[in-house]
Amino acid sequence: MMAAEQDSDLPAITALLGQYFDGLHRADTALLDRIFDDEARLYAPGVRRSKSQWLELVANRPVPAQLGHAFAYQILSVDLSGEQAMAKVFCPLLGRQYLDYLSLLKEQGRWRIVAKQYADNPFINTN
Repeated sequence: MMAAEQDSDLPAITALLGQYFDGLHRADTALLDRIFDDEARLYAPGVRRSKSQWLELVANRPVPAQLGHAFAYQILSVDLSGEQAMAKVFCPLLGRQYLDYLSLLKEQGRWRIVAKQYADNPFINTN
């Protein structure tokens, strides 16, 4: 894939990550369901979840937007290689400071999240 083609995928990936942040902030499980692959898995230290298990947790947790929490999510990096990408994002969520690594694939012309790995940000001192 030529560099110009890769560059044209960056806005689509950025838009997808914006939807991810919005879905987290508003606990919009319909939006999150659309941007995650049906077979997506979620991983954290000691935790393994299917997409449906995770969406059920999101649906039943407090909603950051309703609590008045700041929308302070950030894209830290995107490593794009053809039809695959890895995004590193910062997600301050419900009093925690997460670093998420999102694996993305472009299939049938559409980017989707196929895996999410997340943990507390080790670089932020919360004491």
